[in-house]
Amino acid sequence: MRRNRLAGVAMMLGSGLSTQIGASVAALAFPVIGPAGVVAIRQWVAALVLFAVGRPRVRAITARQWRPVIGLAMVFAVMNLSLYTSIDRIGLGLAVTLEFLGPLSVALLASRRALDLICALAAAPAVILLTRPQATTDYLGIGLGLLAAVCWAFYILLNRTVGRELPGATGSAVAAGLSGLAYVPVGVVVLLHHPPTIAAVSYALVAGLMSSAVPFLLDLLTLRRVPAQFFGVFMSVNPVLAALVGLVVLHQRLELLDWVAILVIVSANAVAISFGRDAADHKPVPVEPCDVLHGAPELAMTPAFGKVSADGEQRASRATK
Repeated sequence: MRRNRLAGVAMMLGSGLSTQIGASVAALAFPVIGPAGVVAIRQWVAALVLFAVGRPRVRAITARQWRPVIGLAMVFAVMNLSLYTSIDRIGLGLAVTLEFLGPLSVALLASRRALDLICALAAAPAVILLTRPQATTDYLGIGLGLLAAVCWAFYILLNRTVGRELPGATGSAVAAGLSGLAYVPVGVVVLLHHPPTIAAVSYALVAGLMSSAVPFLLDLLTLRRVPAQFFGVFMSVNPVLAALVGLVVLHQRLELLDWVAILVIVSANAVAISFGRDAADHKPVPVEPCDVLHGAPELAMTPAFGKVSADGEQRASRATK
């Protein structure tokens, strides 16, 4: 059991680092093909990976089921473009932290516990601190990071509907495919106006694999070894990993107050998950291939809305399968 837990921790760390290093590698291609070009290539990679894993039966989808799937596809497209453009303008650490407010807000707003109110009151000044006016403040970059957060919140809510309507990873696979198709004309226009180099295309492809395929596989293996709640708490450190990767790979330095704000937001999410009403250290449960965004199952974003609840029990009303 202990060996499984250690292996699980190693894989969770590898998943988080892969996601953030993938984003930092994507940033290396921005000067040549811009965030839109990188997102187009990444969306194509994600669509291929999810279709290969989900093997959706598109013809079996009804008109009523298509509506939330199309909504999910729109969320995929807008969120990734807003996040990558935000990374280009304000840096990896700040952009990922702002985006992280999406699932944190959904988790807190859905709760009626006093502890969650305390977490929200702690996170609010941290957000103000991150977005404080300065001479070099990029308000458009901050706004795009917050737009990515809104999209992430909508992803969680839409995914519940898609999960009830469609089996397995069908919903996410089809949504990723639609998003990839929508980016075909975008990618063609961008790449024609900004001729890509071999290095830039390589960076974008690596970003797609490291931020989608690799974390997806690692997270599926991890959830067979560690409790779902522990998985959710550990994945809360992604903004810290993003800030560290941004510092090491992209040489993006944050001020001390920014680090403090990031740590407060991460702590608020970790506390909300750790002391949730379903918090318990149950044994890991088998996890089927589940929905992916940023290379992680939905559970990595907020256990309250994942395929498996924080108590480790499968819930028919929340499960994708």
